[in-house]
Amino acid sequence: MIPASADPTTLADSRPQSPEAAEAVYHVREWGAGYFFVNDEGHAAVRPEAAQKLAIDIYDVVQELRSSGAPLPLLIRFNDLLHTRVARLNESFRQAIQRTAYRSRYEGVFPVKVNQLREVVEEILEAGASYRYGLECGSKAELAATLPYVASNEMLLICNGAKDEPMMRLMLAAQKLGKNVLPVLERQDEIRMLSRLAREADVDARFGVRVRLATAGAGLWSESGGEHSKFGLSLAELTALVERLRAEGRAHQLRLLHFHLGSQIADLSNVREAVEEGGRLYAELYRRGIWLHYLDIGGGLGISYEAGNPDAPGSINYGLDDYTHAVISALKEVCDREGVPHPIVVSESGRAVAAFHSVLIVEAIDVRRQAVEELPAAGVDAEATRRMHALEQAAADAADAEALAALRRASAALHQSALAQFRKGALTLEEKAAFDLRHRAFLQALRAQAEALALEELPPDLADLPLHEPDHYLCNFSVFRSLSDYWAIGQRFPIMPIHRLLEAPARRGKLVDLTCDSDGQVTDYISRTGHKHFLELHPLDPREPYFLGIFLTGAYQDIMGDMHNLFGRVTEAHVYADAEEPQNFYVETILPGALIEEQLALVQYFPNDLERRMGKMIQAGVRAGVLRPKEGVAMLEQYRRVFREYTYMNTSRTEE
Repeated sequence: MIPASADPTTLADSRPQSPEAAEAVYHVREWGAGYFFVNDEGHAAVRPEAAQKLAIDIYDVVQELRSSGAPLPLLIRFNDLLHTRVARLNESFRQAIQRTAYRSRYEGVFPVKVNQLREVVEEILEAGASYRYGLECGSKAELAATLPYVASNEMLLICNGAKDEPMMRLMLAAQKLGKNVLPVLERQDEIRMLSRLAREADVDARFGVRVRLATAGAGLWSESGGEHSKFGLSLAELTALVERLRAEGRAHQLRLLHFHLGSQIADLSNVREAVEEGGRLYAELYRRGIWLHYLDIGGGLGISYEAGNPDAPGSINYGLDDYTHAVISALKEVCDREGVPHPIVVSESGRAVAAFHSVLIVEAIDVRRQAVEELPAAGVDAEATRRMHALEQAAADAADAEALAALRRASAALHQSALAQFRKGALTLEEKAAFDLRHRAFLQALRAQAEALALEELPPDLADLPLHEPDHYLCNFSVFRSLSDYWAIGQRFPIMPIHRLLEAPARRGKLVDLTCDSDGQVTDYISRTGHKHFLELHPLDPREPYFLGIFLTGAYQDIMGDMHNLFGRVTEAHVYADAEEPQNFYVETILPGALIEEQLALVQYFPNDLERRMGKMIQAGVRAGVLRPKEGVAMLEQYRRVFREYTYMNTSRTEE
């Protein structure tokens, strides 16, 4: 056996730790925004209102859901957090307006592309009713979903995205009803289409325009803004539109000027620069007789997914109050300097509203240890294995990076030689297996010595050798379905166990999912500096399941997942805080996850046809004498039952 001290995936012997120490391990205070914490039971918990004492134990929620039959993976929505975030956003803008003596107001809209789920949208609208909080849609389907929710004539529904005639006609019909529905035009053909359809419908159309600013954002989504963005009118096109509106006596129809820097803007200076540039455009238009009501600054208000690492892709350098003050103060300065009225400020902040409320719970169902625990048995150590053992012993005595690199080169040559011998029959299966174990033990020793030498930079021959090769924790979920932004663009998410947190984690691991794709794993985790390719985890205990929470998934991840391997929608629970309940919460709704037959129908496989084909196959087997008739009937019934199964693994049936 390799001693534990030589195992680079072992962090420490299991020992107690405090809730505060657990929070530090997983950087909860940096990304939790006061909502998430570790309680005295060693469980992850949430305070729906950060300033209040009322808290919900997330592990207790999972246990209650499991006892009611809800399978994992499951998505828990703490809907009170939606109310909290809507109120927090609107109040922060109100305070910034009061502090700066800004002479207008804020009217936010929630962009439903962030999370179109009806329950989420309804919660947000209920929370925002007193603030006249509206919606933003970006497609014909989203318009159809949101238009019936425009409850008052003052509430804004902003319509972005490419528009065809049916979409434009529907917006004009809504305006006839007196609704504050504003198509935001981005292309010349949309301008011409709106003018023609408005004449046909005899509607004095109201609309907004989106412009491309020179200012660009910073972060993963920076290409959404800037002069070369695919969205919006150029300044030349805007000027031509203004002249046309004035010449036709329609200047009053242009109500809103819109720009967008991109999602999750990393640097507050970009926000201020964009508002200053947008404010100047507003002032120029005002002086040309275009008396706009609204300046829509778009989305981009960031939240921290990170652990205080300023260079990480999910990092931002500001808080909510910093953002709102920068927006209002910059716009006030421009308007006062230009001598124009202060416009109504609109923002489309979706991520900052929705991300916190949703937590994905997954179960680790198996672990593959990367450390070598069983070395070659006596009698199967061929010459190549003995030579590799010698390299392993030399690794422990290597004094510098050059010596380690030389050993790595020697091991690579020996590895190729052993493989060639096996192909030619010079090594038996047992001998090759023994060699592979010794080769892994050598790499383990090499990593341990590189770590002991505290090398700041690995030489080229060691560049592909991570200092820690983490264990593989097989988890019951799909990265492609539930963490699409991680897979597509490397957006990291906070991940941590939701229990056993009074026990110091003794393993280093990475999450691998159920899919058959090598990309179906999480290999990059939040850290205070640089990249971190492992997560601190506990050994699996066969007596109890091991649950992990993936946090801040409420924006985009709920809705953007694909159907890789036909894994479908996960089970969903809506949870509300209630101080009068024994555990401070109640589960209002459990929405079942997608069944196999539902996912198959999406790709045009239907149970009736599949059962008919399967029946023919079984009948052929019965006629050939492979199956008895009774066995055939049972097999077909077994096949039929699969259609009603959850697409993910049913771990409740797993037996030793």
